[in-house]
Amino acid sequence: MDLALLRTFVAVHRAGSFTRAAALLGLSQPAVTSQIRTLERQLGRPLFHRRSRGVTPTAVGDELAHKAAPHLDALLRITEAEREAAGAQRTLHLAGPPEFLSLRVLPALAPLVGQGHTLRTALRTNAEEALDGLAAGHHDLVTTTVRPRGGLFTATALCDEEHLLVAAPYWAALVDADRLREGGPATLDGIPLVEVHESMPLATRYWAAVFESRPDTRPDAATVVVPDLRAVLECVRAGAGLAVLPRYLCREALDRGEVVALPEPAVPPLRTWFLVVRTGSLALAHLSRAHELLVGAAAHW
Repeated sequence: MDLALLRTFVAVHRAGSFTRAAALLGLSQPAVTSQIRTLERQLGRPLFHRRSRGVTPTAVGDELAHKAAPHLDALLRITEAEREAAGAQRTLHLAGPPEFLSLRVLPALAPLVGQGHTLRTALRTNAEEALDGLAAGHHDLVTTTVRPRGGLFTATALCDEEHLLVAAPYWAALVDADRLREGGPATLDGIPLVEVHESMPLATRYWAAVFESRPDTRPDAATVVVPDLRAVLECVRAGAGLAVLPRYLCREALDRGEVVALPEPAVPPLRTWFLVVRTGSLALAHLSRAHELLVGAAAHW
């Protein structure tokens, strides 16, 4: 059986789409369709059900993928090992939110640069856009707080991110801890809010988890809106108001007393970060190395 046909078949099986598989393989959609039809004729059985939006595998298709994919991945590892031995330089394309990439991901991947690899980043605050780019082959690795579904992606949990409600000392002094615990968010009325978006996603999540309520989400509710958590921290540090921020981002400012965490709940709101790759791509040596570095570094985050 032609390995090229099997490679195309596995790509379609993982992508769930002829179009998406064609983009990943660098082929035209008609070429992919033709190869799948050729393989189906050779086997005498259909491998996919054609749907209005993509394809789903038949039982025969699932069985073939289960048998063939590990061997194709192993062949790719052998090919990659030979390229590595020949000193081939590889470029790793990353995507994710700017703060997490800047403060967590890129420092952890710095050893790759010394090993002859290059890094390229795409700052994506929207998880759907980042995952679409990964599916299309524009990115190799994505960090996101959204666990993707489907066989195209493989997601690994990296770490849990704890969220705090913080403010500059001036504003924090106006909030009585006992009143906040008893009176809830109404105690915060009159204190400006700094957020990353008009919809106030971080405050909304925090209010729901801690106060079992919703913050004021009217268009003018947030005094400052800036789509970068580092900028949010600087605004809070300068006295612009309070904000919900991940602990890792504001830890140094907390230690220096530049911002103050308002009374913390017994169970703080958490958000899980995932490291996402296309299924099977860890057979590529540079991706596997990056994945190992990040998973190892995340154990200490």
